[in-house]
Amino acid sequence: MHNGDKKIYLTREGLAELKKEHEELSKIKRPDVLSRVSQARDLGDLSENAEYAAAREELSFIDGRLDELEELLKQAVVINGGGRTARNSVIKLGSTVKLHIKGKKEVFKVVGEWEADPKEKKISHESPLGKALMGRKVGEKVEVEAPAGKLVYSIVSIH
Repeated sequence: MHNGDKKIYLTREGLAELKKEHEELSKIKRPDVLSRVSQARDLGDLSENAEYAAAREELSFIDGRLDELEELLKQAVVINGGGRTARNSVIKLGSTVKLHIKGKKEVFKVVGEWEADPKEKKISHESPLGKALMGRKVGEKVEVEAPAGKLVYSIVSIH
């Protein structure tokens, strides 16, 4: 599952989350599951030992996730959002954008695909809306094709 030199864009918070998950898996969960594997192994007949099988499967899942996290952390590029500088005149990774759509105001944060979470109003820069917003300025309108038809967003502010 090696995806070469693809950069993984993360905010500082997103990077901290990944590091925290890696730490928790490697220092707490993995040792815990390893001890369950060895306790289950001590119970004898492994062919009928459901706890052993479950613990081995969980260990394999944790190891897979740790490998994935290590790969992500190697490729991570921290994006700087926030701060009121001239650079905030255009939307980029890390920007928080206030949009107008159909008379309503919506606020989104543009993040890398690994941090995207529509429920939290965090949109990937590779999503249709994210792509439409990248590099745009306050006052511009962007059109996005949606299942329900074309949506037109007006950019109100960028932070």
